[in-house]
Amino acid sequence: QVQLVESGGGLVQAGGSLRLSCAASGRPSSMSSMGWFRQAPGKEREFVASINWGRAGHSYYADSVKGRFTISRDNAKNTLYLQMNSLKPEDTAVYYCAAGTVPGTKVSSYNYWGQGTQVTVSS
Repeated sequence: QVQLVESGGGLVQAGGSLRLSCAASGRPSSMSSMGWFRQAPGKEREFVASINWGRAGHSYYADSVKGRFTISRDNAKNTLYLQMNSLKPEDTAVYYCAAGTVPGTKVSSYNYWGQGTQVTVSS
């Protein structure tokens, strides 16, 4: 069992930055991958970025955020981060942290989810 709690969301102007955090408790070491997803009103939840929890720490990004967002993790603190730079109004969504045993970009690849944190980017 893994519990995930996100923080760091808020309101920011276009071009600004935010850093999301996701604190994991329980047995996060049993997960092989952690990721960030987002869901805008009226839209399906979509993949943003993921990182393998193992030593290599390979990361993957959606095309829409490549070059602007950076995912990272601190294994000692069991914390996942998402640094978001050059934010755009279309980045506005509820951002969810997720953990799973199978690396992937699909919602179905992840077993555990946080409650979400709102990110609003004004134009």
